[in-house]
Amino acid sequence: MQRERLRYLRLAAAVIACLAAGAAWAQAPARTKDQSAVGALPPARGDKLFPEPAARQYPVPSPPFTPGIFPCSECHKGMKPNTKRRVLTEEHTNIVLNHAQGERWCLDCHDTYDRDRLHLVNGQRIRFEESYRLCGQCHGDKYRDWKVGVHGKRTGMWNGEKQYLLCVNCHNPHDPRFKPLKPMPPPVRPGDIR
Repeated sequence: MQRERLRYLRLAAAVIACLAAGAAWAQAPARTKDQSAVGALPPARGDKLFPEPAARQYPVPSPPFTPGIFPCSECHKGMKPNTKRRVLTEEHTNIVLNHAQGERWCLDCHDTYDRDRLHLVNGQRIRFEESYRLCGQCHGDKYRDWKVGVHGKRTGMWNGEKQYLLCVNCHNPHDPRFKPLKPMPPPVRPGDIR
């Protein structure tokens, strides 16, 4: 009985020490970018103290545009933007928006006044090569996984230059769900070859 009580007290002391260390760390003054501390953890990127730099660029190929469709300004030049949600009947009729139906439409992602750009929720215009930032606004878990190479395809050396595929290299942005795939036959065992 005495042994169990002693083990319980040690466990409780360890938990209290961990909680106290966590509370002290959370209340520690934030370091500025030019301050460094030996053995200190690096600042978390993307948080309010250290936002991810806007200039950070992931090496990506050009998006897979339909031939003859980009730059969009070729056709949209001089057109007065119509911001009314509607079914398109003259152009882009081949695009079926099957992405949060009834909640999304073209100008939620495409910029109203610069058709060669997309725009984020905060209104910032971005290039099509940065579309991962747009997708990441709603699909944050996938964006996080994409940045570290868990989701999507990334090529290159583990300690050298890499190239990331954009979301649109695998997903149709207007209808992103993967279609059912026919499974491949199982591999043939070396002894089963006839």
